[in-house]
Amino acid sequence: MAAEGAESKPMPPVTQSRMENFRKVKTSEEDSPLPFTGLAPDVVEMKVKEGSKIRNLMGFAMSRMELKGTRQIVFSGCGRAVTKTITCVEIMKRKLGGLHQVTKVRYKTLVEVWENKDPLPDGQVETLTVHKNVPSICILLSKDPLDPSEMGYQPPEPREGLWPEEEEIEDEISTSSSKGMKRPLTSPQEELNNKKLQVQVPESQKGSGMMDYMLDYPH
Repeated sequence: MAAEGAESKPMPPVTQSRMENFRKVKTSEEDSPLPFTGLAPDVVEMKVKEGSKIRNLMGFAMSRMELKGTRQIVFSGCGRAVTKTITCVEIMKRKLGGLHQVTKVRYKTLVEVWENKDPLPDGQVETLTVHKNVPSICILLSKDPLDPSEMGYQPPEPREGLWPEEEEIEDEISTSSSKGMKRPLTSPQEELNNKKLQVQVPESQKGSGMMDYMLDYPH
Protein backbone atom coordinates (compact mmCIF):
# COMPACT_ATOMS: atom_id res chain seq x y z
CA MET A 1 0.00 0.00 0.00
CA ALA A 2 1.32 3.44 -0.88
CA ALA A 3 2.46 5.59 1.99
CA GLU A 4 0.40 8.59 2.97
CA GLY A 5 1.38 11.79 1.18
CA ALA A 6 2.86 9.91 -1.77
CA GLU A 7 2.20 11.39 -5.19
CA SER A 8 -0.64 9.87 -7.13
CA LYS A 9 0.14 7.83 -10.21
CA PRO A 10 -0.06 9.62 -13.57
CA MET A 11 -3.32 9.36 -15.46
CA PRO A 12 -3.39 6.71 -18.20
CA PRO A 13 -3.26 8.02 -21.78
CA VAL A 14 -6.61 9.19 -23.12
CA THR A 15 -7.81 6.93 -25.90
CA GLN A 16 -9.86 8.03 -28.89
CA SER A 17 -13.03 6.52 -27.40
CA ARG A 18 -12.53 8.43 -24.16
CA MET A 19 -12.01 11.69 -26.06
CA GLU A 20 -15.70 11.61 -26.94
CA ASN A 21 -16.40 12.53 -23.32
CA PHE A 22 -14.21 15.65 -23.51
CA ARG A 23 -15.17 19.13 -24.66
CA LYS A 24 -12.82 21.95 -25.61
CA VAL A 25 -13.08 24.80 -23.10
CA LYS A 26 -10.17 27.07 -24.04
CA THR A 27 -7.82 27.78 -26.94
CA SER A 28 -4.84 30.12 -26.81
CA GLU A 29 -1.91 30.97 -29.08
CA GLU A 30 1.71 31.15 -28.10
CA ASP A 31 3.11 34.65 -27.95
CA SER A 32 5.68 35.29 -30.66
CA PRO A 33 7.15 38.47 -32.16
CA LEU A 34 6.18 39.60 -35.63
CA PRO A 35 8.54 38.20 -38.30
CA PHE A 36 9.39 41.63 -39.72
CA THR A 37 12.23 44.07 -39.09
CA GLY A 38 12.13 47.84 -39.21
CA LEU A 39 8.41 48.15 -38.48
CA ALA A 40 7.01 51.63 -37.99
CA PRO A 41 6.39 52.55 -34.33
CA ASP A 42 2.69 53.11 -35.03
CA VAL A 43 2.18 49.88 -36.99
CA VAL A 44 -1.35 48.50 -36.69
CA GLU A 45 -1.56 44.81 -35.78
CA MET A 46 -4.72 42.92 -36.74
CA LYS A 47 -5.03 39.43 -35.25
CA VAL A 48 -7.62 37.52 -37.26
CA LYS A 49 -9.48 34.73 -35.48
CA GLU A 50 -11.60 31.94 -36.89
CA GLY A 51 -14.78 33.57 -35.58
CA SER A 52 -13.85 37.16 -36.49
CA LYS A 53 -16.27 39.16 -38.64
CA ILE A 54 -14.57 40.50 -41.75
CA ARG A 55 -16.73 43.64 -41.79
CA ASN A 56 -15.69 44.43 -38.21
CA LEU A 57 -12.00 43.82 -38.96
CA MET A 58 -12.05 45.93 -42.10
CA GLY A 59 -14.06 48.72 -40.53
CA PHE A 60 -11.36 49.22 -37.89
CA ALA A 61 -8.40 48.57 -40.20
CA MET A 62 -9.60 51.01 -42.88
CA SER A 63 -10.27 53.77 -40.36
CA ARG A 64 -6.69 53.44 -39.08
CA MET A 65 -5.00 53.17 -42.47
CA GLU A 66 -6.85 56.23 -43.78
CA LEU A 67 -5.02 58.33 -41.18
CA LYS A 68 -1.99 60.13 -42.61
CA GLY A 69 0.19 59.15 -39.67
CA THR A 70 -0.44 55.41 -40.10
CA ARG A 71 2.00 53.91 -42.60
CA GLN A 72 1.90 50.15 -41.98
CA ILE A 73 -0.49 47.40 -40.95
CA VAL A 74 0.05 43.69 -40.23
CA PHE A 75 -2.63 41.03 -40.62
CA SER A 76 -1.93 37.69 -38.93
CA GLY A 77 -3.91 34.49 -38.51
CA CYS A 78 -3.32 30.79 -38.02
CA GLY A 79 -5.14 27.53 -38.64
CA ARG A 80 -8.61 28.04 -40.05
CA ALA A 81 -8.21 31.82 -39.90
CA VAL A 82 -5.54 31.88 -42.65
CA THR A 83 -8.05 32.18 -45.48
CA LYS A 84 -9.91 35.00 -43.72
CA THR A 85 -6.59 36.80 -43.14
CA ILE A 86 -5.77 36.72 -46.85
CA THR A 87 -9.26 37.99 -47.70
CA CYS A 88 -8.80 41.03 -45.44
CA VAL A 89 -5.48 41.82 -47.09
CA GLU A 90 -6.91 41.61 -50.61
CA ILE A 91 -9.82 43.88 -49.71
CA MET A 92 -7.48 46.54 -48.32
CA LYS A 93 -5.14 46.36 -51.31
CA ARG A 94 -8.01 46.91 -53.71
CA LYS A 95 -9.53 49.72 -51.68
CA LEU A 96 -6.39 51.73 -51.00
CA GLY A 97 -4.01 50.73 -53.79
CA GLY A 98 -0.28 51.43 -53.89
CA LEU A 99 0.52 49.20 -50.90
CA HIS A 100 3.79 47.27 -50.68
CA GLN A 101 3.44 43.75 -49.28
CA VAL A 102 5.63 41.20 -47.53
CA THR A 103 4.21 37.76 -46.67
CA LYS A 104 5.69 35.39 -44.10
CA VAL A 105 4.49 31.82 -43.52
CA ARG A 106 5.42 29.91 -40.38
CA TYR A 107 4.02 27.55 -37.74
CA LYS A 108 2.49 28.51 -34.42
CA THR A 109 1.55 26.43 -31.41
CA LEU A 110 -2.06 26.38 -30.26
CA VAL A 111 -2.74 25.30 -26.70
CA GLU A 112 -6.12 23.62 -26.26
CA VAL A 113 -7.62 22.75 -22.89
CA TRP A 114 -10.18 19.94 -22.87
CA GLU A 115 -12.46 19.08 -19.98
CA ASN A 116 -14.14 15.78 -19.21
CA LYS A 117 -17.91 16.12 -19.18
CA ASP A 118 -18.18 13.33 -16.61
CA PRO A 119 -16.64 14.28 -13.23
CA LEU A 120 -14.46 11.76 -11.42
CA PRO A 121 -15.91 9.84 -8.42
CA ASP A 122 -14.26 12.29 -6.03
CA GLY A 123 -15.93 15.22 -7.80
CA GLN A 124 -12.82 16.53 -9.52
CA VAL A 125 -12.92 17.46 -13.21
CA GLU A 126 -10.36 15.79 -15.41
CA THR A 127 -8.63 18.15 -17.86
CA LEU A 128 -6.36 17.54 -20.80
CA THR A 129 -3.96 20.00 -22.45
CA VAL A 130 -3.16 19.53 -26.13
CA HIS A 131 -0.41 21.39 -28.05
CA LYS A 132 -1.01 21.66 -31.81
CA ASN A 133 1.31 23.08 -34.47
CA VAL A 134 -0.73 24.84 -37.15
CA PRO A 135 0.20 26.93 -40.22
CA SER A 136 0.31 30.66 -39.63
CA ILE A 137 0.54 33.64 -41.97
CA CYS A 138 1.66 37.23 -41.34
CA ILE A 139 1.20 39.86 -44.05
CA LEU A 140 2.68 43.34 -43.84
CA LEU A 141 1.12 46.13 -45.92
CA SER A 142 3.00 49.41 -46.14
CA LYS A 143 2.35 52.77 -47.76
CA ASP A 144 6.13 53.30 -47.87
CA PRO A 145 8.47 51.25 -50.08
CA LEU A 146 9.87 48.01 -48.66
CA ASP A 147 12.98 46.03 -49.52
CA PRO A 148 12.15 44.31 -52.85
CA SER A 149 14.87 41.69 -52.23
CA GLU A 150 13.16 40.41 -49.08
CA MET A 151 11.56 37.00 -49.49
CA GLY A 152 7.79 37.27 -49.79
CA TYR A 153 7.82 40.82 -51.21
CA GLN A 154 5.10 41.88 -53.65
CA PRO A 155 5.04 45.29 -55.38
CA PRO A 156 1.95 47.51 -55.29
CA GLU A 157 -0.95 46.58 -57.52
CA PRO A 158 -3.26 49.04 -59.27
CA ARG A 159 -6.52 49.68 -57.52
CA GLU A 160 -9.21 47.47 -59.05
CA GLY A 161 -12.88 46.81 -58.62
CA LEU A 162 -13.96 44.68 -55.71
CA TRP A 163 -14.87 41.02 -55.99
CA PRO A 164 -18.57 40.23 -55.57
CA GLU A 165 -17.93 38.90 -52.06
CA GLU A 166 -16.02 42.04 -51.17
CA GLU A 167 -18.78 44.25 -52.52
CA GLU A 168 -21.21 42.51 -50.18
CA ILE A 169 -18.86 43.09 -47.25
CA GLU A 170 -18.39 46.73 -48.20
CA ASP A 171 -22.15 47.13 -48.45
CA GLU A 172 -22.53 45.77 -44.91
CA ILE A 173 -19.85 48.16 -43.63
CA SER A 174 -21.50 51.14 -45.31
CA THR A 175 -24.94 50.12 -44.09
CA SER A 176 -23.80 49.66 -40.50
CA SER A 177 -22.03 53.04 -40.50
CA SER A 178 -24.98 54.94 -41.94
CA LYS A 179 -27.47 56.22 -39.42
CA GLY A 180 -31.09 55.91 -40.36
CA MET A 181 -30.31 55.38 -44.06
CA LYS A 182 -31.96 52.47 -45.82
CA ARG A 183 -32.02 51.35 -49.42
CA PRO A 184 -35.27 51.99 -51.28
CA LEU A 185 -37.37 48.87 -51.57
CA THR A 186 -37.93 47.41 -55.01
CA SER A 187 -41.45 46.40 -55.91
CA PRO A 188 -42.09 42.77 -56.92
CA GLN A 189 -43.04 43.90 -60.43
CA GLU A 190 -39.73 45.75 -60.86
CA GLU A 191 -37.81 42.71 -59.70
CA LEU A 192 -39.73 40.57 -62.17
CA ASN A 193 -38.93 42.96 -65.02
CA ASN A 194 -35.25 42.90 -64.10
CA LYS A 195 -35.19 39.10 -64.35
CA LYS A 196 -36.66 38.95 -67.84
CA LEU A 197 -34.34 37.76 -70.58
CA GLN A 198 -34.78 38.53 -74.29
CA VAL A 199 -34.37 35.33 -76.33
CA GLN A 200 -33.63 35.80 -80.02
CA VAL A 201 -34.79 33.35 -82.67
CA PRO A 202 -31.87 31.79 -84.59
CA GLU A 203 -31.42 32.93 -88.20
CA SER A 204 -32.23 29.41 -89.42
CA GLN A 205 -35.71 29.54 -87.84
CA LYS A 206 -36.79 33.07 -88.73
CA GLY A 207 -38.73 31.84 -91.71
CA SER A 208 -40.71 29.29 -89.72
CA GLY A 209 -43.10 31.81 -88.26
CA MET A 210 -41.57 31.76 -84.79
CA MET A 211 -41.56 35.03 -82.86
CA ASP A 212 -39.12 36.45 -80.35
CA TYR A 213 -40.39 35.97 -76.81
CA MET A 214 -39.67 36.94 -73.23
CA LEU A 215 -38.53 34.29 -70.76
CA ASP A 216 -39.19 34.77 -67.02
CA TYR A 217 -36.87 33.23 -64.48
CA PRO A 218 -38.86 31.32 -61.83
CA HIS A 219 -38.61 32.66 -58.27
